[in-house]
Amino acid sequence: AGDRLEYEHIEVGEQVYLSGNTSGIEKSAWESIRTNKVFLKAPITTPQGGGYKSLNVTMRKSLGLYANVRPCKSFHPFVKTKHPNMDVVIVRENEEDLYAGIEHQVVQCLKLITRPGCEKIVRYAFEYAKLYKRKKVSCFTKDNIMKHTDGLFHRVFKEIAAEYPEIESDNWIIDIGAARLADTPEMFDVVVMPNLYGDIVSDITAQISGSVGLAGTSNIGEECAMFEAIHGSAPDIAGQNIANPSGLLRASIMMLNHLGQQDIAEKIKNAWSCVIEKGIHTPDIYVASISTQKVGTKEFAQAVIENLGEL
Repeated sequence: AGDRLEYEHIEVGEQVYLSGNTSGIEKSAWESIRTNKVFLKAPITTPQGGGYKSLNVTMRKSLGLYANVRPCKSFHPFVKTKHPNMDVVIVRENEEDLYAGIEHQVVQCLKLITRPGCEKIVRYAFEYAKLYKRKKVSCFTKDNIMKHTDGLFHRVFKEIAAEYPEIESDNWIIDIGAARLADTPEMFDVVVMPNLYGDIVSDITAQISGSVGLAGTSNIGEECAMFEAIHGSAPDIAGQNIANPSGLLRASIMMLNHLGQQDIAEKIKNAWSCVIEKGIHTPDIYVASISTQKVGTKEFAQAVIENLGEL
């Protein structure tokens, strides 16, 4: 598409783990990331068994990537018949909550929620809504049960919402909120929530939009930003040319916007949208009565390239 970028390639994940590095990332890779500030990460595999920490969690915490942003719209033609106006952004706190990894041998997991963490992510959600001219920010918590942790998140949400009177706000208990989001996503605009809820709800939202394979995500910090597909490495289908590359491609579009290259981002997004609308689909979103062609990963990517310049 003609982007104005230079690239450094680094290797992280399974092969680095298996070489004897229990963190899954070499010192030189950390140096590259901290120098360049922005990186596009493929899905990675963490070997099963003890002794291996999730590299995704390590990166988010080490680099202070506190905001995880996952936009989901109705893209799949079948979904459009059910939810034609779905356009939801999940803003997930990315460093705290149960993902702090504080567990005890008596099978106890500590839920970590702090005021600074709440303030950062809630303010980010409202600033995101303001910048992108969104009309409403919703908060999902379970503070009817967890009155101290989720209660703090809800209180901070209400405090900060008062600073943005031009943006509508509401709060939902996570269980009914997730149920309504799954059934009537048009009710929601921007939704902010703690880490674990955001992980689960954003996958639900992506699946409603057509497939988890369609969604990209950004992880934003004060200094660095990481962009990735929301799905995992899916080793069971690796190398078979059937995976949907849309998640990583749409993460790349988000990265280009972050870097100020909106013209290239729009060019790729238009081409990708044309391919979807023409019914050229990978197996995860293929529907015989609607789709026109079932293609593999490489063929889908080639179709996007062929549609560059289309609107």
